[in-house]
Amino acid sequence: MTDAPRRGLNDAVTRMWGFLAPAYDLPLLQRWIYRPPHDEVIAALRGHRARRIADIACGTGILSDRIERELRPEEIYGVDMSDGMLAQARARSTRVQWLRAPAEQLPFADGALDAVVTTSAFHFFDQPAALREFHRVLAPGGLVAVAALSTRQPWLQAPSQWKPQHNPSPEEMRALFKGAGFEISDQHRVRRPVWTSIVSDLITVGVKSRAT
Repeated sequence: MTDAPRRGLNDAVTRMWGFLAPAYDLPLLQRWIYRPPHDEVIAALRGHRARRIADIACGTGILSDRIERELRPEEIYGVDMSDGMLAQARARSTRVQWLRAPAEQLPFADGALDAVVTTSAFHFFDQPAALREFHRVLAPGGLVAVAALSTRQPWLQAPSQWKPQHNPSPEEMRALFKGAGFEISDQHRVRRPVWTSIVSDLITVGVKSRAT
């Protein structure tokens, strides 16, 4: 997809999520759809002991707020493009720093963060550009964790140019991470209810080389 159509898509998606923000926090939706990958990201961050963390496409801030409450980092940022989502996020927590920005152009200096995470949104990003940006803002040794929808059946995955979003296969995710300069430390399927067995969450965790 070229830059102009993607920008149009991103604007449309941002408006859609601004409209849907009130429904995003429904308990059943959170329990069955969003909490499993959130749990995986929390575990990865706890093992890494990151102190400066950004949650990209944070939505209404549920994961960002959990990171702040459970891990107590020195700095935690929730970044999203939707004003509606960010309005709910700001009402949720005053301890998280909420910022409006796209994944491909983050408002952080080079090497400013110890960890960057994103869940359930990577399929809408310009994926190579977003991962390069994550690499830029991470300090050497910094962690990136991406939980994304990824089909288990290759024949269900249409080529990315046929649609406005793309759910990468495990192999594609590894290639994207390596192309951005990350060393992959873990990749596995997120345990979810059986009715999500065709398209499920894949979490990929990488580290920025300390020699960078």
